[in-house]
Amino acid sequence: MKTITLPDGLNSENPQPIQLFDYRSSQEISRQQIILNQNTISFLADGTKEVLFDNTALSIDNTEFLIMKSGHCLMTEKLSEIREYRSVLLFFSSEMLLDFIQKHKFNTAHSSEQKSVFAFKYDAFIKSFVKSLVDVSKLSAATKNRLIQLKFEEILLYLTEIHGTGFLHALSANSSDTAQKFIRIIESNTLNKLTLRELAFLCNMSISTFKREFEKHYSESPIKWFQNKRLEHANYLLNQERKSPSAIYFEVGYENLSSFIQAYKAKYGITPKQQQNN
Repeated sequence: MKTITLPDGLNSENPQPIQLFDYRSSQEISRQQIILNQNTISFLADGTKEVLFDNTALSIDNTEFLIMKSGHCLMTEKLSEIREYRSVLLFFSSEMLLDFIQKHKFNTAHSSEQKSVFAFKYDAFIKSFVKSLVDVSKLSAATKNRLIQLKFEEILLYLTEIHGTGFLHALSANSSDTAQKFIRIIESNTLNKLTLRELAFLCNMSISTFKREFEKHYSESPIKWFQNKRLEHANYLLNQERKSPSAIYFEVGYENLSSFIQAYKAKYGITPKQQQNN
């Protein structure tokens, strides 16, 4: 699958520190590999959106909007009942964010949040703000570029008033510890059905580099490690939540019941049903 870089992929001829797009589509995408070159606020208007970052996965409909940190993510966009997907997108550079934090003297040093994406509900102010963004997007380039800088400050000031400054710290935090980030991605996606290619993409690595890094940290292959973790989770579901094998095999990553039973017996020496009857 082709990787899309944003906002470059939206035909931005003259990149700016802050950019605004009224994005519409009649095509759905599923787990598209996305590189965000800038931080992004996605004001969803029609359809649903799912994003999976290094350690956070979120799904929203048009009652919410997302703030996303620059970096690698997997994105799914589904159409609304009127067969349209629409999102008003506000991109902004990390430099613009740091300037905003310094200008308004926000203290973000004590926040411990490490998330890469945040979801917030619409309210009357936000709905009015999004409408104003759509109006601004129709103006001449020069006027639009001046106004969206003011709109950028307006929305961040409002969000910090309502939600605090934790999300600002998370967006501006330096993710230079690659080993810590690698482990965070793996541990956060133990039960997600991601391919090795998708995991490697989230880690910004080739598949071969990802495999080497994985074996360095976990002393076994990714396939074997993930299989063991999913079977351990299956064991928990069988014993603690008393779920049936037929109810959990797909949840723990198997396409059919027989392959799940075979793998479970190879690990534990008994079938899932025998496990429950013990």
